[in-house]
Amino acid sequence: MRTIGADSPQGIPSSLNTVDIFMSHEGLLLEYEQSLTRHLPSPTDPKGERKWYNTGAHFLWIGDRTRQPDGAHVEYMRGIENPIGVKVGPTTKPEDLPELLNRIDPKKEIGKITLITRYGAGNVEKYLPAHIEAVKESGHVVVWVCDPMHGNAKVAPSGVRTRHFADIITELSKTLRIHKDNGRKLNGVHFELTGDRVTECIGGSMELSDEDLSTNYQTYCDPRLNYEQSLDVAFLIAKYYANEREDMERNVFRL
Repeated sequence: MRTIGADSPQGIPSSLNTVDIFMSHEGLLLEYEQSLTRHLPSPTDPKGERKWYNTGAHFLWIGDRTRQPDGAHVEYMRGIENPIGVKVGPTTKPEDLPELLNRIDPKKEIGKITLITRYGAGNVEKYLPAHIEAVKESGHVVVWVCDPMHGNAKVAPSGVRTRHFADIITELSKTLRIHKDNGRKLNGVHFELTGDRVTECIGGSMELSDEDLSTNYQTYCDPRLNYEQSLDVAFLIAKYYANEREDMERNVFRL
Protein backbone atom coordinates (compact mmCIF):
# COMPACT_ATOMS: atom_id res chain seq x y z
CA MET A 1 0.00 0.00 0.00
CA ARG A 2 2.83 2.38 0.87
CA THR A 3 4.58 1.59 -2.42
CA ILE A 4 1.64 2.77 -4.53
CA GLY A 5 0.97 5.77 -2.29
CA ALA A 6 -2.40 4.49 -1.10
CA ASP A 7 -1.64 4.04 2.59
CA SER A 8 -3.86 6.08 4.89
CA PRO A 9 -2.89 8.05 8.02
CA GLN A 10 -2.85 6.18 11.33
CA GLY A 11 -6.35 5.28 12.47
CA ILE A 12 -8.12 6.49 9.32
CA PRO A 13 -9.63 3.62 7.28
CA SER A 14 -8.91 3.47 3.56
CA SER A 15 -11.30 2.09 0.97
CA LEU A 16 -8.42 -0.04 -0.33
CA ASN A 17 -8.17 -1.71 3.08
CA THR A 18 -11.83 -2.75 3.10
CA VAL A 19 -13.85 -5.23 1.08
CA ASP A 20 -17.54 -5.75 0.38
CA ILE A 21 -18.67 -9.35 0.72
CA PHE A 22 -21.85 -10.45 -1.00
CA MET A 23 -23.40 -13.69 0.22
CA SER A 24 -25.44 -16.11 -1.86
CA HIS A 25 -26.81 -19.60 -1.39
CA GLU A 26 -29.59 -21.92 -2.50
CA GLY A 27 -32.73 -21.42 -0.44
CA LEU A 28 -33.33 -25.10 0.18
CA LEU A 29 -34.11 -25.55 3.89
CA LEU A 30 -37.13 -23.32 4.40
CA GLU A 31 -37.09 -23.61 8.20
CA TYR A 32 -33.55 -22.20 8.17
CA GLU A 33 -34.47 -19.40 5.74
CA GLN A 34 -37.56 -18.49 7.76
CA SER A 35 -35.50 -18.10 10.93
CA LEU A 36 -33.32 -15.52 9.15
CA THR A 37 -36.20 -13.52 7.66
CA ARG A 38 -36.82 -10.06 9.14
CA HIS A 39 -39.38 -7.26 8.68
CA LEU A 40 -37.10 -4.27 8.06
CA PRO A 41 -37.36 -0.71 6.71
CA SER A 42 -36.82 -0.64 2.96
CA PRO A 43 -33.61 1.28 2.10
CA THR A 44 -35.18 2.49 -1.17
CA ASP A 45 -38.54 3.61 0.24
CA PRO A 46 -38.64 7.35 1.15
CA LYS A 47 -41.18 6.60 3.88
CA GLY A 48 -39.16 3.71 5.27
CA GLU A 49 -41.95 1.20 4.74
CA ARG A 50 -41.11 -2.16 6.26
CA LYS A 51 -40.71 -5.17 3.99
CA TRP A 52 -39.56 -8.76 4.38
CA TYR A 53 -35.87 -9.54 3.81
CA ASN A 54 -33.80 -12.69 4.14
CA THR A 55 -30.83 -11.53 6.21
CA GLY A 56 -28.80 -14.72 5.73
CA ALA A 57 -27.75 -13.76 2.20
CA HIS A 58 -28.01 -10.94 -0.29
CA PHE A 59 -29.09 -13.30 -3.08
CA LEU A 60 -30.91 -16.63 -2.87
CA TRP A 61 -31.75 -19.06 -5.60
CA ILE A 62 -34.31 -21.80 -6.17
CA GLY A 63 -32.90 -25.13 -7.31
CA ASP A 64 -33.83 -27.05 -10.44
CA ARG A 65 -35.86 -29.54 -8.39
CA THR A 66 -37.76 -27.05 -6.19
CA ARG A 67 -39.02 -24.42 -8.66
CA GLN A 68 -42.62 -25.61 -8.99
CA PRO A 69 -44.83 -22.46 -9.30
CA ASP A 70 -47.22 -23.81 -6.65
CA GLY A 71 -44.43 -25.14 -4.41
CA ALA A 72 -43.34 -23.99 -0.97
CA HIS A 73 -39.95 -22.66 -2.13
CA VAL A 74 -41.48 -20.35 -4.74
CA GLU A 75 -44.10 -19.22 -2.21
CA TYR A 76 -41.35 -18.22 0.25
CA MET A 77 -39.21 -16.46 -2.36
CA ARG A 78 -42.08 -14.38 -3.72
CA GLY A 79 -42.58 -12.88 -0.27
CA ILE A 80 -39.10 -11.40 0.21
CA GLU A 81 -37.41 -8.37 -1.34
CA ASN A 82 -34.04 -10.01 -2.03
CA PRO A 83 -33.04 -10.61 -5.65
CA ILE A 84 -33.92 -14.20 -6.53
CA GLY A 85 -32.23 -16.74 -8.78
CA VAL A 86 -33.95 -19.68 -10.46
CA LYS A 87 -32.12 -22.70 -11.88
CA VAL A 88 -33.38 -23.59 -15.37
CA GLY A 89 -32.61 -26.95 -16.95
CA PRO A 90 -33.82 -29.53 -19.47
CA THR A 91 -36.92 -30.28 -17.37
CA THR A 92 -38.07 -26.63 -17.57
CA LYS A 93 -40.92 -26.31 -20.05
CA PRO A 94 -40.88 -22.96 -21.92
CA GLU A 95 -44.60 -22.51 -21.31
CA ASP A 96 -44.02 -22.80 -17.53
CA LEU A 97 -41.48 -19.96 -17.34
CA PRO A 98 -43.94 -17.02 -17.65
CA GLU A 99 -46.10 -18.46 -14.85
CA LEU A 100 -43.05 -18.92 -12.64
CA LEU A 101 -41.76 -15.40 -13.33
CA ASN A 102 -45.17 -13.83 -12.71
CA ARG A 103 -45.49 -15.76 -9.48
CA ILE A 104 -42.17 -14.57 -8.06
CA ASP A 105 -42.17 -11.07 -9.55
CA PRO A 106 -45.67 -9.89 -10.53
CA LYS A 107 -44.44 -6.27 -10.75
CA LYS A 108 -41.87 -7.24 -13.42
CA GLU A 109 -39.08 -5.43 -11.61
CA ILE A 110 -36.02 -5.21 -13.86
CA GLY A 111 -33.26 -7.51 -12.61
CA LYS A 112 -35.29 -8.92 -9.72
CA ILE A 113 -34.96 -12.45 -11.10
CA THR A 114 -31.80 -14.17 -12.32
CA LEU A 115 -32.27 -17.23 -14.52
CA ILE A 116 -29.34 -19.63 -14.08
CA THR A 117 -29.24 -22.08 -16.98
CA ARG A 118 -27.69 -25.53 -16.48
CA TYR A 119 -28.42 -27.89 -19.34
CA GLY A 120 -25.30 -29.93 -20.01
CA ALA A 121 -23.06 -29.39 -23.03
CA GLY A 122 -25.21 -31.54 -25.32
CA ASN A 123 -28.53 -29.92 -24.44
CA VAL A 124 -27.93 -26.16 -24.71
CA GLU A 125 -29.01 -25.78 -28.34
CA LYS A 126 -32.11 -27.89 -27.71
CA TYR A 127 -33.51 -25.88 -24.79
CA LEU A 128 -31.97 -22.41 -24.43
CA PRO A 129 -33.47 -20.70 -27.55
CA ALA A 130 -37.02 -21.62 -26.51
CA HIS A 131 -36.41 -20.43 -22.95
CA ILE A 132 -35.04 -17.09 -24.19
CA GLU A 133 -38.09 -16.63 -26.42
CA ALA A 134 -40.52 -17.51 -23.61
CA VAL A 135 -38.95 -14.93 -21.30
CA LYS A 136 -38.92 -12.32 -24.07
CA GLU A 137 -42.66 -12.81 -24.70
CA SER A 138 -43.43 -12.65 -20.97
CA GLY A 139 -42.24 -9.04 -20.71
CA HIS A 140 -39.89 -9.80 -17.82
CA VAL A 141 -36.36 -8.39 -17.96
CA VAL A 142 -34.19 -10.98 -16.22
CA VAL A 143 -30.49 -11.45 -15.56
CA TRP A 144 -29.14 -14.43 -17.54
CA VAL A 145 -26.41 -16.53 -15.94
CA CYS A 146 -24.77 -19.69 -17.26
CA ASP A 147 -23.95 -22.53 -14.87
CA PRO A 148 -21.87 -24.91 -17.01
CA MET A 149 -21.02 -27.11 -14.04
CA HIS A 150 -24.13 -28.89 -12.77
CA GLY A 151 -25.32 -30.31 -16.08
CA ASN A 152 -21.95 -31.86 -16.87
CA ALA A 153 -21.24 -34.13 -13.91
CA LYS A 154 -20.30 -37.73 -14.66
CA VAL A 155 -18.92 -40.73 -12.84
CA ALA A 156 -15.28 -41.61 -13.52
CA PRO A 157 -14.16 -45.26 -13.91
CA SER A 158 -12.88 -45.06 -10.33
CA GLY A 159 -16.43 -44.34 -9.14
CA VAL A 160 -15.98 -40.69 -8.09
CA ARG A 161 -17.95 -37.77 -9.50
CA THR A 162 -16.06 -35.56 -11.92
CA ARG A 163 -16.54 -33.01 -14.69
CA HIS A 164 -14.67 -32.59 -17.94
CA PHE A 165 -13.21 -29.14 -18.58
CA ALA A 166 -14.07 -29.44 -22.28
CA ASP A 167 -17.77 -29.97 -21.47
CA ILE A 168 -17.78 -26.91 -19.22
CA ILE A 169 -16.25 -24.71 -21.92
CA THR A 170 -18.54 -26.17 -24.60
CA GLU A 171 -21.69 -25.32 -22.64
CA LEU A 172 -20.43 -21.82 -21.89
CA SER A 173 -19.43 -21.19 -25.53
CA LYS A 174 -22.77 -22.40 -26.88
CA THR A 175 -24.64 -20.29 -24.35
CA LEU A 176 -22.73 -17.15 -25.31
CA ARG A 177 -23.40 -17.75 -29.00
CA ILE A 178 -27.12 -18.49 -28.58
CA HIS A 179 -27.70 -15.38 -26.48
CA LYS A 180 -25.95 -13.29 -29.12
CA ASP A 181 -27.95 -14.91 -31.94
CA ASN A 182 -31.18 -14.12 -30.07
CA GLY A 183 -30.33 -10.50 -29.37
CA ARG A 184 -29.61 -11.07 -25.71
CA LYS A 185 -26.51 -10.89 -23.53
CA LEU A 186 -25.18 -13.40 -21.05
CA ASN A 187 -24.86 -11.40 -17.84
CA GLY A 188 -22.88 -13.75 -15.63
CA VAL A 189 -21.38 -17.17 -15.00
CA HIS A 190 -21.55 -19.59 -12.09
CA PHE A 191 -18.61 -21.88 -11.33
CA GLU A 192 -17.65 -24.17 -8.50
CA LEU A 193 -13.93 -23.63 -7.99
CA THR A 194 -11.16 -23.44 -5.44
CA GLY A 195 -7.74 -21.85 -5.20
CA ASP A 196 -6.31 -25.17 -4.07
CA ARG A 197 -4.51 -27.64 -6.33
CA VAL A 198 -7.19 -30.31 -6.13
CA THR A 199 -7.70 -32.93 -8.84
CA GLU A 200 -11.48 -33.20 -9.13
CA CYS A 201 -12.20 -32.12 -12.72
CA ILE A 202 -10.37 -33.59 -15.70
CA GLY A 203 -8.90 -31.64 -18.61
CA GLY A 204 -7.74 -28.03 -18.79
CA SER A 205 -4.21 -26.81 -19.43
CA MET A 206 -2.93 -29.34 -16.86
CA GLU A 207 -4.44 -32.10 -19.02
CA LEU A 208 -5.67 -34.02 -15.98
CA SER A 209 -7.00 -37.49 -16.79
CA ASP A 210 -9.24 -39.94 -14.95
CA GLU A 211 -6.11 -41.54 -13.51
CA ASP A 212 -5.09 -38.21 -11.94
CA LEU A 213 -8.28 -37.75 -9.91
CA SER A 214 -7.02 -39.75 -6.94
CA THR A 215 -3.94 -37.50 -6.59
CA ASN A 216 -5.78 -34.86 -4.55
CA TYR A 217 -9.52 -35.49 -4.66
CA GLN A 218 -10.88 -33.57 -1.66
CA THR A 219 -14.53 -32.72 -2.26
CA TYR A 220 -17.33 -34.31 -0.26
CA CYS A 221 -19.93 -33.01 -2.69
CA ASP A 222 -19.46 -31.65 -6.22
CA PRO A 223 -16.12 -31.63 -8.10
CA ARG A 224 -14.51 -28.20 -8.40
CA LEU A 225 -12.20 -26.53 -10.87
CA ASN A 226 -8.75 -26.13 -9.35
CA TYR A 227 -6.48 -23.09 -9.39
CA GLU A 228 -5.09 -23.62 -12.90
CA GLN A 229 -8.41 -24.67 -14.42
CA SER A 230 -10.10 -21.60 -12.93
CA LEU A 231 -7.51 -19.37 -14.58
CA ASP A 232 -8.02 -21.24 -17.85
CA VAL A 233 -11.72 -20.35 -17.75
CA ALA A 234 -11.05 -16.73 -16.78
CA PHE A 235 -8.62 -16.23 -19.67
CA LEU A 236 -11.00 -17.86 -22.17
CA ILE A 237 -13.87 -15.60 -21.10
CA ALA A 238 -11.61 -12.53 -21.25
CA LYS A 239 -10.48 -13.54 -24.74
CA TYR A 240 -14.08 -13.93 -25.91
CA TYR A 241 -15.03 -10.42 -24.81
CA ALA A 242 -11.80 -8.93 -26.15
CA ASN A 243 -12.56 -10.43 -29.56
CA GLU A 244 -16.16 -9.19 -29.36
CA ARG A 245 -14.95 -5.67 -28.58
CA GLU A 246 -12.55 -5.76 -31.53
CA ASP A 247 -15.39 -6.86 -33.82
CA MET A 248 -17.54 -3.95 -32.60
CA GLU A 249 -14.73 -1.48 -33.20
CA ARG A 250 -14.15 -2.81 -36.71
CA ASN A 251 -17.87 -2.41 -37.46
CA VAL A 252 -17.82 1.17 -36.17
CA PHE A 253 -14.88 2.07 -38.41
CA ARG A 254 -16.73 0.64 -41.42
CA LEU A 255 -19.60 3.13 -40.96
